[in-house]
Amino acid sequence: MSIRQFFTVLAVGLTIQANADNYLDMEPLKLEVPEMKAELVDLPKQRALLLDQETPDAGLRTDFSFFKQKTKPGIKPYRFIDDMTFVGVPLFLGGLAIKGDKAMFRVNQKAEQGGKRNTQLLTDFKTGIDDYTQFFGPAMVVGLKLGGYEGRSDWPRLLASAGMSYAIMAAFVNGIKYTAKEMRPDGSTANSWPSGHTATAFVGAELLHKEYGLTRSPWWSVAGYGVATATGVMRVLNNRHWISDVMSGAGIGILSTELGYALCDLLFKEKGLLRNNMELANVNPSFFSISMGVGFGGKDIEFESDGENRSIKFRAATVVDAEGAYFFNKYIGVGGRLRVRAMSAKDFNDFNDFAAIEDYEAWGGMQNAYEQAFPSDYPKVANPSDQVAENWLTYMKKIGYDLDSDSEYMKNAPVTDIYGTVKSDHITEFTGSVGLYLNLPLGSHFALGTKALIGRSFTQELDIDGHAEGNKKDISYSMTLDNRPGMKQPDGDPTLSVNNLQYPVNTGEKWSDDWEYLTVGAESSTSFGTGISLTYKYKSNFSWRLYCDYDYTKKTFKSTYDPFHFMQVGTTTGTNLLFETLGEYADDQGLEVREYRTKKNMNFFTLGLSFLVNL
Repeated sequence: MSIRQFFTVLAVGLTIQANADNYLDMEPLKLEVPEMKAELVDLPKQRALLLDQETPDAGLRTDFSFFKQKTKPGIKPYRFIDDMTFVGVPLFLGGLAIKGDKAMFRVNQKAEQGGKRNTQLLTDFKTGIDDYTQFFGPAMVVGLKLGGYEGRSDWPRLLASAGMSYAIMAAFVNGIKYTAKEMRPDGSTANSWPSGHTATAFVGAELLHKEYGLTRSPWWSVAGYGVATATGVMRVLNNRHWISDVMSGAGIGILSTELGYALCDLLFKEKGLLRNNMELANVNPSFFSISMGVGFGGKDIEFESDGENRSIKFRAATVVDAEGAYFFNKYIGVGGRLRVRAMSAKDFNDFNDFAAIEDYEAWGGMQNAYEQAFPSDYPKVANPSDQVAENWLTYMKKIGYDLDSDSEYMKNAPVTDIYGTVKSDHITEFTGSVGLYLNLPLGSHFALGTKALIGRSFTQELDIDGHAEGNKKDISYSMTLDNRPGMKQPDGDPTLSVNNLQYPVNTGEKWSDDWEYLTVGAESSTSFGTGISLTYKYKSNFSWRLYCDYDYTKKTFKSTYDPFHFMQVGTTTGTNLLFETLGEYADDQGLEVREYRTKKNMNFFTLGLSFLVNL
C-alpha cells in the first residue's frame, strides 16, 4: 500500500468516527399531535348550493317508484311566488293585439262545399312533425326521470304539477277557442285562436325548464323552448294557424305551467323535493337566447314592367332568432344573431288572375282583341252597352265552358279543371349578423340593452304552381296583315284581319298541365340592425327579455308570372299563333311569361320576447 492510499483511508475513518460521536449526544425524536376540536363552520350559502349541485349521483338507477314519496333533507321549500314570472301575459296579449291581421288563404280548392267554387289559392306545405314535437318536453322529463336522473321533484309531486299545468292549459285554450270561434287559415274549422299545439308544446318546455333546466343544466331549458318555438312556427307554415294563435298559445302554455307549479308548491310544501335551483355568480351579462316575435314593415312590393304595374301584399311576419354575446365587463360585449323572417302573402292583387278563370275571365286579356279581330263572327246580344261582356260569356258557354252548370257541355269544355297550389305562401329571409352589444344595469334584476349589427341576408322565394286539364281545341281561320299606305292602324302597325273563323272544336285529345304560376324572390343583400331591449333576470342564470329591433336592407326583388301557360298545352300550334298575334296587336303580352324586377328599401320592425341563458 502506498503512503497516499494509507493517509486517505485514515482520513475517511476519522471522519466517520467523529460523526458517530455527534449522534450519541442527540435527544430522541418526539412527534407532537395537534389537538383537534369538532365544530360547525358556516360556508357561504351560494358556495354550499354549488357544492350540492355538483355532487355526482351515486349511480343512475331506473326509477319506477311512481307512488313512493321521497324528500331529500335540507332542500329549501318553494314559495308560491318564487318562480312566477307572468311572462306569458304579454305573449298572450301580443297575440290578441295582432289577431286582426289575416291572410287570404281560406278555402280548400278540392273541397267544394255547398256548391261554392274555389276562387282562391291554398298552400300545399304540409308536415306532421309538429304533431309529435308538441310532446318533446314531457317525453324528455319522463325519460330522464325513469333513467334515475333526479330533477326538482319526486314522482308524485312531478305528476301532480304536470297534471295541474295541463289541466289549466286545456281549460284556457278550449274555453277561448269555442268562444272566439276564429276561423283557421285553411277554412277547415272555427277554432283557430289560440293554438292548442303551441300551448301544449310550451307547457312541456316549461316542465323541462323547471325540473332540469333550473336544477341541472340551463341547456335543458334551451332545448325545450327551442323545440316549442319550432312547433309554433310549423303550425303557421302548415296553414293551420295565424301567428296570433301561436303567440297566444305560447303565452297560455308558459302561464299555465307557472300556475300549476305554484299551486302544487302550496299543496306539497317541502314534501317531494329532491333538488333546489342552481345559483351561479354571474358578473358579466354574457348570454345565449332564443326568441319569437312579430315583424312589421316592408309589407307591400310593387313591380313595374313596360308600363304594367302589379303588386303583392304581405301580412305581419313571423320572426325567430338565435342570438348570443360575450361581454368583457358589465357594459360592453360582442356577439351575433341568426334571424329567420317569414312574410306570408295577404293579398296577391294583380297576380290573382288565376282565381278569375272560373268567372270566364281566363282569356280576359284577349277579349277586346277577339271582338276587334272578327266582329262578324262574334256572338251578338240585344243590348249594345253590354256587348263585350255578354259576347264573351255567350262565346265561352257556346264552346261548353260553364262551371256553374252540370250540363253535358262541360264534358267538351276546353278547361274541365283548374286550380293553384301554393308550395310556399311566404317569402322567407335568413339573416346572419355580428356586431357590438351594450348593456346598462338598472339594478340587480333589470337592465337596458342595445346593439349595432351588420350582416348578410338571403331569401327563399314564394312559389305558386298551377294545374289545369281539359280537351284540346283547334280553331280554323285565315289571317292577313295589311301594310299598305292608308291601311295602317293609328300607331303605325299593320291592320290585322282574321277571316273564316270557326268556333273551337275538339281534336279528340285530352291535355293536362302543371307549371310554375308565380314565383317571387329577392337577391342577397347587406343588412344593418339595431334595437332596444329590457331584460328581467329572474334567476341567477335565466332571464326574459322584451325587445324592439329595427333592420334595414335594400333588396332587389324579382318575379316570374305565367298565368296562361296552360293555353299553350290545351290548344294546337295554329291556335297558339292566333293568341300570340292577337295579344301582340292588342298591346298585350299574350301568352308570354311576365318577368318583373324592382328595388325596394326594406325597413323592418320586430317586437318580441326572448328566453336567455346567462353564461
